[in-house]
Amino acid sequence: MRLSQMLFVTLREDPAEAEIPSHKLLLRAGYIRRIGSGIYAYLPLMWRVLKKVSQIVREEMDATGAQECLLPQLQPADLWRESGRWDTYTQAEGIMFSMTDRQQRELGLGPTHEEVITTIAKDMIRSYRQLPVHLYQIQTKFRDEIRPRFGLMRGREFIMKDGYSFHTNEESLKKTYQDMAQAYSNMLRRSGLQFRAVDADSGAIGGSGSQEFMVLAEAGEDEVLYTEDGQYAANVEKAVSMPVDAESSPFATFEKRETPGTETIDKLCKFLKCSPTQVVKNVLYQAVYDNGITVLVLVSIRGDQDVNQVKLLNELTKLAGNYQAKTVLFLTVPDAEAQRKWAAKSLPLGYMAPDVADDYIAGSKEVNSKFLRLVDRTAVDLTNFVTGSNESGYHVVGANWNKEFPLPATVVGVRTAKKGDRAVHNPEQTLQSARGIEVGHIFQLGTKYSQAMGATYTSEQGEEMPFVMGCYGVGVSRLAQSAVEQSYDKDGIIWPVAIAPYHAIISIPNISDAQQVEVAEKLYAELNQSGIETLLDDRDERAGVKFKDADLIGIPYRIVPGRSLKTGKVEVVERATHKSHEILVDEVNYTLKQWIEAAIK
Repeated sequence: MRLSQMLFVTLREDPAEAEIPSHKLLLRAGYIRRIGSGIYAYLPLMWRVLKKVSQIVREEMDATGAQECLLPQLQPADLWRESGRWDTYTQAEGIMFSMTDRQQRELGLGPTHEEVITTIAKDMIRSYRQLPVHLYQIQTKFRDEIRPRFGLMRGREFIMKDGYSFHTNEESLKKTYQDMAQAYSNMLRRSGLQFRAVDADSGAIGGSGSQEFMVLAEAGEDEVLYTEDGQYAANVEKAVSMPVDAESSPFATFEKRETPGTETIDKLCKFLKCSPTQVVKNVLYQAVYDNGITVLVLVSIRGDQDVNQVKLLNELTKLAGNYQAKTVLFLTVPDAEAQRKWAAKSLPLGYMAPDVADDYIAGSKEVNSKFLRLVDRTAVDLTNFVTGSNESGYHVVGANWNKEFPLPATVVGVRTAKKGDRAVHNPEQTLQSARGIEVGHIFQLGTKYSQAMGATYTSEQGEEMPFVMGCYGVGVSRLAQSAVEQSYDKDGIIWPVAIAPYHAIISIPNISDAQQVEVAEKLYAELNQSGIETLLDDRDERAGVKFKDADLIGIPYRIVPGRSLKTGKVEVVERATHKSHEILVDEVNYTLKQWIEAAIK
């Protein structure tokens, strides 16, 4: 492609809308253009990158025996109601675009396709003889993000590969799950990215187990906790660890003490001269279930620990049946306005005890009249601990479970693991932290969707059995931007060779120099003919402008037919290192082929 004929506009300044380096660079280098909030046009250079990423994904999926298809983006709400996810996606998480057609039928724009694919399997797969089956697609998805940001990282429209497998049993599912784990590792390795596979929370997708694939980058929105021995890695939402041991309490007898201005753990411990490991703090949450019932949740946890809301949400979802519900729509820390809707009297916030009375709740049809009391494992074995007294300005010390306070019946593990904690698999290993960008996620769904939607097959024994399912997603456009976030410098993008829009760019320093133009044209034709994708910068611009643009757009190799032509050579500059080589014109093709093959092995 000749740059003079290409839609190619670069910017010298960072766009005001861009927050992270990759977003700034993709806009500045003319790869994408913002059309609306979270909506971007993929311009010619970007589209070439996306096609290369898609091809790597496609090749790895096809190698596992998965079959490519294309599913509808527009999905009937009835399918999502069948699975029980319509309210979750349109109200709780609020990420699905929903609409009504002219016949007043409700529809959604697909953020994911479990319901559609399960319906297809239900209609088409009758017998165990047809299983296992694995279908995938690469297409545009939609999410109504509350705050779209970071360009293609969190857009409202994005390209994704999503795949779904159907099995007769868990053993077959786990085989495909492991195949996908390897395939996803291959995709990222072939794309030239540094990554880590981590245990993850299944979230609204559901299922018994899941794994995320994180591209390591400082701007990553997710925190990854891992051990140096390589035996453990997990998203912070899922990570487990051993907290530091609790210190012995200095309080031998139970008493109530005045503790003014100690509504935080830090202030309390300074006032009482005690360790936060000797404190039981009681944190209030408000859960709204999908049947409209609000439940006030009191979590008792050790004072030096924080509640992980994802883990808490999972625990509350397990208890949904106790309230004749299926799932939690919202989980929040109730602010003053929320409390006014259900509080019978003012709560002693910052001074609550594990036994704060139920009469603080003004019960109604919408609000459960009793606190749901949970205790984290970190607080269960504490003795002579410090906690609230249910009176503002006062705490109690020397308290014990089942003496001064009843131990809540439901014990949970909802603490947030953090850097420096001891690893569960080996206490000698401590958790380390890194930032990551989630580009892939694989799930063992089990029978969650097949049971809900009545999708069955006939077993060898003639029984109707629900499909055992798996689900596997890769963000194609997200992966492309994460490559930029992982690899750039002060001059611009440094694309991995495998997914760069072009392998090489020929920058003619002086378009008026006949010899430079002649050599450039010869190399341009020869390189492209031999499979080395090459751009020709034949614009009537100063050499400095061309070199800056070549660095900005991040093409791996820049060829300059300049002063060295006097000795029959051209300058070849490696974008990643800025290392310059003088190579005979007749040897450029061979040399680049060797470099490119070595880079994409």
